[in-house]
Amino acid sequence: IRGFCHLYSGQEACAVGMRAAMRDVDNIISAYRVHGWTYLMGVSPLGVLAELTGRQSGCAKGKGGSMHMYCPNFYGGNGIVGAQVPLGAGVALACKYKGNGGMCLALYGDGAANQGQVFEAYNMAYLWKLPVIFVCENNNYGMGTSAERASSNTDYYTRGDALPGIWVDGMDVLAVRSATEFAIDYVNKNGPLVMETNTYRYSGHSMSDPGTSYRTREEIQEVRQKRDPITSFKEMCIEQGLITTDEVKAIDTKVRKEVDEATAQAKSDAELPLSGLWTDVYSQCLEPKIRNCVDYNLKHVQQSKGVNH
Repeated sequence: IRGFCHLYSGQEACAVGMRAAMRDVDNIISAYRVHGWTYLMGVSPLGVLAELTGRQSGCAKGKGGSMHMYCPNFYGGNGIVGAQVPLGAGVALACKYKGNGGMCLALYGDGAANQGQVFEAYNMAYLWKLPVIFVCENNNYGMGTSAERASSNTDYYTRGDALPGIWVDGMDVLAVRSATEFAIDYVNKNGPLVMETNTYRYSGHSMSDPGTSYRTREEIQEVRQKRDPITSFKEMCIEQGLITTDEVKAIDTKVRKEVDEATAQAKSDAELPLSGLWTDVYSQCLEPKIRNCVDYNLKHVQQSKGVNH
């Protein structure tokens, strides 16, 4: 995997909790940590892993890579910090315009929360009473800066000005689901809301970012031991008699086998040919003449309809 690769490990309760509360008419748009969301919204493990490795069997045919995966009702990731937030407001506007009862989750991190376009989206969404939940996934660190060093106000749920806000433990999947259910009902009746999920990421941003130059290994290990969302939920289910230890082991074995097989196939599948680079770039095959541009002989080809067209 070349370049940046933003993993979601440590933040699983956020995505799973929100997805569990979503209805068929609801939508989501996020930033760059979208691998888990892509799977939750219906793409197979192979579709995700093949996209990561730039293969034709990827959900975006290998052209999206780590940050740009899409499927129905999932408007993908975005490589520009905070740029997905106003787009999420736009998706919510479409829901209101169509009158389909849907809403949009617009996810962003604590680093993106300082972007001006986020506040512009808040303002417009409030004025138009759009059904959008602005979700700040506060994992406490930007790319290399702690939230305390970058933000004068780290209570991100209070930043909406006229928008109400709620705070939720982003390491508790049931708390996230409950908060999202409330938020969906609220925004459909009243307009936008800000929801902060306090969470933690284990990994850095790429091979060049081990994630330990701006925090200690001991800090990461402590969170893993005391607050890991998967371990906490698993232990709760076992304690409540909802599942046995043997059943957990069987699920783990099955999942690992499925992922290993998908990984092997993703590595061996064909890469995108050169001609595929100008295939399905536009929603319509338009070839307008552009002034002062040198003529080219690359004809745009449309093979499939966009998933959210």
